[in-house]
Amino acid sequence: QVQLVESGGGLVQPGGSLRLSCAASGRIFSIHAMGWYRQAPGKQRELVAAITSGGSTNYADAVKGRFTISRDNAKNTVYLQMNSLKPEDTAVYYCNAGLSAAAMTSPIGYWGQGTQVTVSS
Repeated sequence: QVQLVESGGGLVQPGGSLRLSCAASGRIFSIHAMGWYRQAPGKQRELVAAITSGGSTNYADAVKGRFTISRDNAKNTVYLQMNSLKPEDTAVYYCNAGLSAAAMTSPIGYWGQGTQVTVSS
């Protein structure tokens, strides 16, 4: 059984910072790309940032220059450092990862349970 467990969400004032973490556990042989998505009320889930196993990154235009994604492969963990937060960043943030349970098997996508980020004064 594979689990992705997120932490680090909360309430922050505009201009503030938060750091989200997502740790993968269970039967894991390898982790491929990892990413963060978010879903605001009444909107579709959207990609925020992604990182490959080799460390290449990709960001949504709305967060470029403010958010940084990173990963610690030894800990099976991905992070999202969010700076200069804006009210429009308010959403539930979800972790996603492509995981293989054994060698020579295709990765399967897993989702975390989501963590609320609220940016408000």
